[in-house]
Amino acid sequence: MSLTGALSNATSGLTANSRAATVIASNIANASTESYGRRELETASRASGSHGGVQVLGVLRQVDAAVLSDRRLSDAGSGYAGEMEAFASRIAGLVGESGALGSLTGRLAAFETALVSASADSASTQRLQTLARAGLDFTDMLNALGSDLQQSRVAADAGIARRVDQLNTGLARVRALNEAIAADVLRKGDAASLKDERQRVIDALAEIVPLRVVDRPPGAQAIYAASGTVLLDPTINSAPAEIGFTATGAIDAAMTLAGGALSGLTINGVAISSSNAGPLGGGSLGAQFQIRDLLAPELQAGLDGLSRDLIDRFAPGGPDGTLAPGDPGLFTDAGAGFDPLDEVGLAGRITLNALVDPEGSGTWRLRDGLGAATQGPVGDATLLTGYMTALETLTVPASASLGSGSKGFAQHVAEFHSALSLTRIRAEDELSFTTARTTALREIELSKGVDSDAELQALIRVEQSYAANARVISVVDELMQRLLAI
Repeated sequence: MSLTGALSNATSGLTANSRAATVIASNIANASTESYGRRELETASRASGSHGGVQVLGVLRQVDAAVLSDRRLSDAGSGYAGEMEAFASRIAGLVGESGALGSLTGRLAAFETALVSASADSASTQRLQTLARAGLDFTDMLNALGSDLQQSRVAADAGIARRVDQLNTGLARVRALNEAIAADVLRKGDAASLKDERQRVIDALAEIVPLRVVDRPPGAQAIYAASGTVLLDPTINSAPAEIGFTATGAIDAAMTLAGGALSGLTINGVAISSSNAGPLGGGSLGAQFQIRDLLAPELQAGLDGLSRDLIDRFAPGGPDGTLAPGDPGLFTDAGAGFDPLDEVGLAGRITLNALVDPEGSGTWRLRDGLGAATQGPVGDATLLTGYMTALETLTVPASASLGSGSKGFAQHVAEFHSALSLTRIRAEDELSFTTARTTALREIELSKGVDSDAELQALIRVEQSYAANARVISVVDELMQRLLAI
């Protein structure tokens, strides 16, 4: 080998060593950076006449595509489970623990206790006022729960709008990154940093909708929903799919997607199923639709059924013989009699009859009847006892949401509480499972990422190679000096 050949070999080695040191330094510096893909210098032997050496082909970004894909699907599952658990836990917290002071069951127990106390001493105005106040407290809680469920639907509706905006913005961002990466690849440039950013953007979208990503040349990526719906594919259309949704400012219990009062999803102007089983279900977006259109309405129906059953038990034809047909009973629909065709949203309207308002002077009507013109014997507790019997009587509820079995009112309340508790427990279990799965996949993903110890060992080898190439250059220089001196 000639001196110039040896010098060329050593110089190419120094160039490769310098580039490798830069790549290793970048790996170590970004060991904990999210979505960073480990870099690796790609080299090959160089043949230049009689000279050899090494040439740098580029920088490879190392990512385990299979693990990344599974982790993204798991992220979507975690996003769905997290939203459902947060909703169920919040509503369960408002309903309260069974029997706890201030809970739904606790307030019913307080009403029953006050009823027993008033029956024992029907002449006591204070006990009658306590009974009226306990009844009002119970209906106030039904009102509050109904109102909160509608606010939850409003929040879910706003959450859908926000996530749709994030999807559209993210898909447009991925399209721009695809174009920038493709341009870099064609120029033989280093697009690793752009790929890191693209992975970060897609990871954020994967929590909203479960995604599948397919590589497309040169360096681009197509994005599909797990259902197979095309969201972005440069080989089909350069523009990403446009997801449409119109937010609703205020929502009441009667407003539904099926009734046309609420917006669903569209893709490129075409309506699609907006349920969690639809094309874009399975992530946090699907959870918001599940809350707005299924879970919250089901809970509302349960509360409305409880409210109807309570009104029916004290309506005309019940224990209070002073009521005429059509008169509002002890519990009313916003002060009026209940219309059986207007059950939806009843929990937000039910209230104690104003004739026995605890702050007024008419609580004696609890003893003598709402339609009584004057007070009767103060020791007559017949009506109060009738109220207790009405609560405890096993009857078939008129509301379909309470089932068809004969039960007392307390049993209906207990079943509603149990169903909500079961929903919360299931949501917590699902969240625990999906979180554990996501954590395991992230650990696998990180294990295939930057290993600082391995990178430092590689850096030592680069330094040794650098020193060897530098020594060759030094020796060549000495030999040339000797030749020139002859």
